[in-house]
Amino acid sequence: MGFFLIALFVAAGVVAVVNGGVGGFPARVLTLERVFPANMTTVDVEVLRTRDRVRHARILQRFSGGIVDFNVVGTSDPYYGGLYFTKVKLGSPAKEFNVQIDTGSDILWVTCSSCSDCPRSSGFGIDLNFFDAGSSSTASTVSCSDSICSSIIQTSDASCSTGNQCGYNFQYGDGSGTSGHYVTDLLHFDTIVGPSLIANSSSSITFGCSTYQTGSLTKPDKAIDGIFGFGQHRLSVVSQLASRGITPNVFSHCFRGDGTGGGKLVLGEILDPNMVYSPLVPSQPHYNLDLQSIAVNGQMLPIVPAVFATSDNRGTIVDTGTTLTFLVAEAFEPFVNAINSAVSRVTTPVISKGTQCYLVTSSITGIFPEVSLNFAGGAAMILKPENYLVHGDPIEGGTPWCIGFQKAQNGVSILGDLVLKDKIFVYDLSKKRIGWTDYDCSNDVNVSITSSKDELSDSGSSRTTSVLQALLPHIVAVALGSSLW
Repeated sequence: MGFFLIALFVAAGVVAVVNGGVGGFPARVLTLERVFPANMTTVDVEVLRTRDRVRHARILQRFSGGIVDFNVVGTSDPYYGGLYFTKVKLGSPAKEFNVQIDTGSDILWVTCSSCSDCPRSSGFGIDLNFFDAGSSSTASTVSCSDSICSSIIQTSDASCSTGNQCGYNFQYGDGSGTSGHYVTDLLHFDTIVGPSLIANSSSSITFGCSTYQTGSLTKPDKAIDGIFGFGQHRLSVVSQLASRGITPNVFSHCFRGDGTGGGKLVLGEILDPNMVYSPLVPSQPHYNLDLQSIAVNGQMLPIVPAVFATSDNRGTIVDTGTTLTFLVAEAFEPFVNAINSAVSRVTTPVISKGTQCYLVTSSITGIFPEVSLNFAGGAAMILKPENYLVHGDPIEGGTPWCIGFQKAQNGVSILGDLVLKDKIFVYDLSKKRIGWTDYDCSNDVNVSITSSKDELSDSGSSRTTSVLQALLPHIVAVALGSSLW
């Protein structure tokens, strides 16, 4: 059975489409959206820093006694933070839900109609929807006697303390949480069978139905229908579909960092001849890479490589849910010092809200140096100035550019959207590696469709299809930027 490709494409009013497929099988598409005020020109770094720290309190939790590491992004201001979300359709008849895309969490969950402390309105200008299993002819509750419940209970991801339902209880570091039960129903996705032909397909999946929420999850101005986790857990949608041979065990994204933003998120592999790869650190709950050194203007910074080594409380995580980028203290200070040294004669250094900023009278290109993050396997991530600088609040003398890297409050470095934007990123779970390359994410991409299940053992034939642009009226164009929390 050939692999299908599920692709999530959006780029400023234009959506990319896969032309063709393998053995007559069409490519499959979900729509990706992002929320941000189009007229916003400055970013309050302190707000972003606070929001990321709230997230990190969650991201660093481990499995323990029925509590799952389910990472949900939070912030005090919904107009900052840069998170993507997509519309998914569940049930029969299909009902649409706005769920935020999160590569740091694992499980798809949506709010149940019976949820007792859940917001009924959203500050994002979208209608909140609620899943009602009784209204879906294809829905079924996962019971304690079901084999899937027994298997996930063994990994501390479920419980059967409430009736005969296979339940869960997700708690987060900021005090918020959600509990509910697992259900099985159809996930629907648009199927593109040609440049202008769209059909509907579906697959049965297991996901969470939230019946109780606390803390920031209950704030109406931060509300969304649920979370779409893209982690490595067996109950992630990626894992479920890949285990059945519906999709390859790989997904990719390309987030546009300019203009109106948007981008592409593909359940499949985006190909580019300039792609470099670094192996995932094994046996980690998140997407950990082995960062080994940092260079500024081609000069290695005086950082002992051991500060990046992965352990229980150290390492480097790739996380699309984090807006800024966080470096361990031993790397942060040398980095800031190197940038200061490189630009102090051609800019006016200022401190704004505790952040190193610079007043610049011309373009930052050609003034600020290139930065290289060097990973295991010889893979370098080249950062342009816009990948480590952000606009600060206006001050006397103008609007400064500020270093978007922050000092980590622990031993974990986290690579957020700031460095991930304007790049293709491929999470190749079958080969246990992540690849990337610079790319204009408003352009078409090439995707690989594997024609054999042997892909799971790193073999088998594949073919590349060209992704063409076509207008799809039902896709909503998106803008770069805002946190959904």
